[in-house]
Amino acid sequence: MPNTSRVTRRLGLKTAVAAAVAGPLSSTALSAAPASAATGRTDRRLDVMSFNLRYASATEPNSWARRRPVVRELLRRERPQVIGTQEGLYQQVRDIEADLGARYDWIGTGRAGGSRDEFMAVFYDTRRVEPVSYEHYWLSDTPDVIGSNTWGGGSIRMVTWVRFRDLRDAGREFYFLDTHLDNASQHARARAASLIAERIAGLDRSLPLVVTGDFNVPAHGNPVYDTMLGAGLADTWDTAAERSALYATFHGYRPLVPDGERIDWILATPGVTVHRASINAFSSGGQFPSDHLPVQASLTL
Repeated sequence: MPNTSRVTRRLGLKTAVAAAVAGPLSSTALSAAPASAATGRTDRRLDVMSFNLRYASATEPNSWARRRPVVRELLRRERPQVIGTQEGLYQQVRDIEADLGARYDWIGTGRAGGSRDEFMAVFYDTRRVEPVSYEHYWLSDTPDVIGSNTWGGGSIRMVTWVRFRDLRDAGREFYFLDTHLDNASQHARARAASLIAERIAGLDRSLPLVVTGDFNVPAHGNPVYDTMLGAGLADTWDTAAERSALYATFHGYRPLVPDGERIDWILATPGVTVHRASINAFSSGGQFPSDHLPVQASLTL
């Protein structure tokens, strides 16, 4: 069942680890935003991003210390209202929270529970959306068991989804789902996609759904993609009225590959209007923010 309970704002590490047994980490309480949050702008477009952060490490030349200022600049320039991230470690997620500023919060938990391992953290602009409920599940035969991994994947894999209320669109609600499929096993990826499709079918289908993730397979080139589209989703890159230049979304800190494979996707239910889809090739002083390029979409739900 989705979690609708109140959680402590900006949990300290010690408290967070203790709370992990009972529930996921979050930096926010599921409380109503002030009515004034919806005033000031009438633009109903929602800007979303999928961003594999590349986990923080001290390994040069692409250490987190070098990359963090570039990530900060990227996010402050773009200001997406909802961001589905992958691979962030706990302190890295907290760094991004600090760099985005007070108007942003996040929901997430480590793949191994609490602050352990990588996060599928969902960041959001509290002036635009507020969380109504959320849930985490693991991509395994026992999806409600924290840290479970039963399909031979190279790593624990999971989903974070949030039901949001759009403060700028008369309180319209929508789902936002973020995931990261396995890099080592096609079997694990295929099973994961099937489980996600099954869980999507159990959501309120009258509400729009946006899916972000690193799927570790190319769009249009793998059964995983077919399964996700078969779940009633459309690829925003294909349905967008306007697109940026196309690059392979994984570059590994090597030269960018024009017209390369998109393994990071933003999917949405067909009723969502996609104004623009883009792959963000931002770098600063020769430093990329990650070994993946962020993927973005401007939507009307």
